[in-house]
Amino acid sequence: DEQLVADEDVVITLSSRNYAKRMPLSTYRAQHRGGRGVIGMQTREEDDVEHLVVARNHDKLYVFTDRGRVFALKAYELPDASRTAGTPIQNILEAMQQGERVSALVAIRDTSAAQFLMMATRKGFVKKTALSEYASVRRAGLIAIALRKGDELAWVAPCGKDDRIILATRKGKGICFKASDARPMGRPTQGVTGIRLQKGDDVVGMGIARPRTEVLSVTENGYGKRT
Repeated sequence: DEQLVADEDVVITLSSRNYAKRMPLSTYRAQHRGGRGVIGMQTREEDDVEHLVVARNHDKLYVFTDRGRVFALKAYELPDASRTAGTPIQNILEAMQQGERVSALVAIRDTSAAQFLMMATRKGFVKKTALSEYASVRRAGLIAIALRKGDELAWVAPCGKDDRIILATRKGKGICFKASDARPMGRPTQGVTGIRLQKGDDVVGMGIARPRTEVLSVTENGYGKRT
């Protein structure tokens, strides 16, 4: 099947209610700064676009859920839809459980480009796993991280051994540490403490920082700061 699919650039979107779709990148046109934009996805009431990934049709797409599970499929296996359509991802990944939500989408073509996947949970745990651990993942899914009660997997990103990991919390705290400080672990493990949280605080963001980069922090009410 793959040989019959053009390996073109596509935009993959997923809403908070798990409606997914794939569109050619050419669907969008470049606009000036004051442009109004175009509708990228028609959402239902109390639904909003939560994940957007630019990939190519032949890329391998890893789908991580809040319950610590991971599924894998080729990008072209997602339905090719118009700008205003979408399909419940449970129709594609039938092993997803009731109420399970997607927390991260990671598109990877060349496994040599990223050595590890870094994960972070709401309660401040992080885990680094070699990308080779996910070679056998299929649509049926596998455990990506063991979670404590009340915790959920919220961020996943590819990283290298020289990268730095940044975690930010709801109360404005932040921490930056080397990816090499977290030793690689197997899939069904919990990980290690990435940041110690105060009472009532939780992690709201994870970023991968490379040399000579800056950090942009944005608050809930729209204030931004570059550091």
